[in-house]
Amino acid sequence: MTDRPNILVILSDQHSPHVLGCYGDDVVRTPHLDRLAVEGTRFTNCYCAAPVCGPSRMSFMTGRTPSHNRVWSNQHQLNPFMPTWAHVLSLAGYETSLLGRMHFEGAEQHHGFENRPIGEFFAVHPGVCGVNEKYPSGQDRIEVETSGHGTTTYQWMDDRITEATADYLHAHREQDRPFAAVVGYVLPHCPFIAPKELFDYYHDRVTIPPIEEDHPSMIRWYRRNRRQDEPPIAEKHVRAARAAYYALCEYTDRLVGQLLGALDESGLAENTIVIYASDHGEMAGEHGCWTKNVYYEASVGVPLIVRGPGVSAGGTSDANCSLMDLGATFAEIAGTDDVSDWDGRSIVPLLHGRDGGWINTTFSEVVDESTDPQIPSRMIRHEKWKLWVHLDQDGSMPMSLFDLDADPDELRDLADDPKYASMRDALLSRVMADWDPHAIQRDAMARREDYKILRRWGQAAQPRVPEQMDPPPDDLEDDVVIIT
Repeated sequence: MTDRPNILVILSDQHSPHVLGCYGDDVVRTPHLDRLAVEGTRFTNCYCAAPVCGPSRMSFMTGRTPSHNRVWSNQHQLNPFMPTWAHVLSLAGYETSLLGRMHFEGAEQHHGFENRPIGEFFAVHPGVCGVNEKYPSGQDRIEVETSGHGTTTYQWMDDRITEATADYLHAHREQDRPFAAVVGYVLPHCPFIAPKELFDYYHDRVTIPPIEEDHPSMIRWYRRNRRQDEPPIAEKHVRAARAAYYALCEYTDRLVGQLLGALDESGLAENTIVIYASDHGEMAGEHGCWTKNVYYEASVGVPLIVRGPGVSAGGTSDANCSLMDLGATFAEIAGTDDVSDWDGRSIVPLLHGRDGGWINTTFSEVVDESTDPQIPSRMIRHEKWKLWVHLDQDGSMPMSLFDLDADPDELRDLADDPKYASMRDALLSRVMADWDPHAIQRDAMARREDYKILRRWGQAAQPRVPEQMDPPPDDLEDDVVIIT
């Protein structure tokens, strides 16, 4: 056994912090994640650096903001010459491995990981189809109205990744070199289709979130742009989509349970730090919104649970932190200061129950690529306050302000209340200090044109990269039933 602990990151996709038992949901069944929280430390105010897959994952890998990476949307790819924490830990003597999903696109599929024991459907060049997706997985109302039960390619992929990870852990039973491995899942990402047994269990148990009459400017625009407002989505579709989403969260928990079992069986659990997180959340109908790309807690907030040697058992931290902080955390665990220009901070003191000196502020930002021109936005969470702002299509800069202690459901926008003007202006000043939405918009629009050329080339050349997972059997999804 090595002196330094192993690091095992389980990174799911689109798991709202509101849909875990250990975070207070009394409907969903997540016993394995709940166990992890009892045996480790749970973070109640962890955020993604961007509420969408690609930018969030790239910031997780580099410890840098999306602006620092110049990765603001799924159309932007990480510069292969930008160091990641995987590079740093390899230099520190760790074996680094990626099993499954990370949203790397193009020929560079490692970004510092030495090994990819199993790839993913989406390890492709732009313009190349990773897997034949029969059911929608985007951010429109069709995702809600195409929900039901059955087996999907996403479930099949995550099953294969779980099997490969169990083999990986057993192969490292006797080792002299510590490992740092990421298990990348695509679940509980939509399509909102789940195994029938689980779907049926949740169908009459899930609640239907109320939709307030008035929304902040950014949310009105988001719902209208994605056709999630008018006409109202029928309750039968909302119930079916939420039932499937809850079922997929439980399905993901079962996969986590298999990984924890493999750790126990291999004798690695005692000397392995396990981290569970997700790249962003899922609105699941809260505030009348679905999927992500907004700064409500269900979208920009993420679960973060850490267990392992030196980590306080049964601990809870309410520090405002970010997935960007994990790279610096891994570097401290590995005992190296060979880091680059990172924006993230190590949470090791928080894992030990110490929060003295922690600056209780974090940021998130994204460029919504669904419109022309594209829409940059940014959020700050400082102490109990949250402010978000976006560059609207008319050139204005609407903002929203919430006091999350007094208003955890984010129903009272205080941005126009004179009593809070000084706080609003102070937070806005911090948001704008190192963020130029006009320049970002110009950059994003230019890169969209570049991406179109890359997609056209990929469609014509159809290059294949070794990390692309082979598709499942053609009849895999024959059992899918959509609720109509």
